Amino acid sequence: MSKFEIIGGNKLKGDIVPQGAKNEALQVICAVLLTKEEVIIDNIPNIRDVNKLIELLAYIGVKVEKLGEEKYSFKAENVNLDLIQTPEYCKLATGLRGSIMIVGPMLARFHKASNPIPGGDKIGRRRLDTHYMGFQKLGADVSFNEKVSSYEITATKLKGTYMLLDEASVTGTANIVMSAVMAEGKTTIFNAACEPYLFQLCSMLNRMGANISGVGSNLLVIEGVKELKGTTHRLLPDMIEVGSFIGLAAMTSSEITIKDVNYQQLGIIPDVFRRLGIKIEHIGDDIHIPSQDIYEVERFMDGSIMTIADAPWPGFTPDLISIALVVATQARGSVLIHQKMFESRLFFVDKLIDMGAQIILCDPHRATVIGLEKRYPLRGVNMVSPDIRAGVALLIAALSAQGKSTIDNIEQIDRGYSNIDKRLNAIGACIKRV
Repeated sequence: MSKFEIIGGNKLKGDIVPQGAKNEALQVICAVLLTKEEVIIDNIPNIRDVNKLIELLAYIGVKVEKLGEEKYSFKAENVNLDLIQTPEYCKLATGLRGSIMIVGPMLARFHKASNPIPGGDKIGRRRLDTHYMGFQKLGADVSFNEKVSSYEITATKLKGTYMLLDEASVTGTANIVMSAVMAEGKTTIFNAACEPYLFQLCSMLNRMGANISGVGSNLLVIEGVKELKGTTHRLLPDMIEVGSFIGLAAMTSSEITIKDVNYQQLGIIPDVFRRLGIKIEHIGDDIHIPSQDIYEVERFMDGSIMTIADAPWPGFTPDLISIALVVATQARGSVLIHQKMFESRLFFVDKLIDMGAQIILCDPHRATVIGLEKRYPLRGVNMVSPDIRAGVALLIAALSAQGKSTIDNIEQIDRGYSNIDKRLNAIGACIKRV
């Protein structure tokens, strides 16, 4: 296993370009299974989870060709359905949570799919009920094979229907949309997730010949078509990286320009960091963060303590709660961080407390952070990355700390951030991969 050795306390300066969106990539790459024609996708990030998904598709017969550093051609003309029952497929699929996204397009085109219980971050319960309930409403049968710990999904024919999702699950919505685009008749999905990733996926599917209306809203109407054709698609910049870089600049008192962020798709993210006192300048399609010695947390209009909470889009994305929490440790003022979705995502705060942060973990979902105003810098310690987002939050903390820190299990960070050490070192960080 690899680890990072970080010498903190350096100010960073320069431009940095966010990678393509990881969460979008896991959806649109699976969508190539919906057609036998070529699909070209650009701005694909070179990260472990995405690379594993591409490897999984190649294993079942998708022809994959790398056209450039971040550009791939996919052609799912000769998919071998027998391979989804093999131990090799199970091993590959359980290696990443994103493998669940294969089920929808496989069901739509081949009326058959298999889904071994997927892996992923250990951040709390991450149920898949929304996916399977949607498939069942479209007419699929879902059973569990205890011998191989795999869900088997089959359908003689998928038929459009009305469904009200029990939660606005991003991956659940995407999977159901992909299964419904070739179902017979009309499918109506209410309480659909409406993240930019879904907007991108639905726009791509429409270019492939699908008939989806209400794109970008929580009410999607899909008229089934008989087949889809090929297309080209470019991923959005990763908004989680953009938020991470905003937090990094504030914590290290650095001047950083984040390039080509597609600002209109960032939603409330810049405003949440502004509430933490961070100056954010929107210039063209770039974000400029000037160097700040002190950033002061706002209070609500009635004078009460600021609360940062996650919520379904257009609310604040759960993937940036860890970053907001770490940024608050060096702010002037106090913040209540409320992570509503995952009950284990805040457990990394004990590492921040070891570094000198003042945090009260109220319960598995809430933490009160008393900012140190940078009067008492964090100190370097040895840490372990528990998941992708907490790992980067700890990396940001280490870059702001005095002395040397080590972060073990950085494979978790590599799952979501492409060459993060090299990219940050290029603007003045001191990170060594061991």
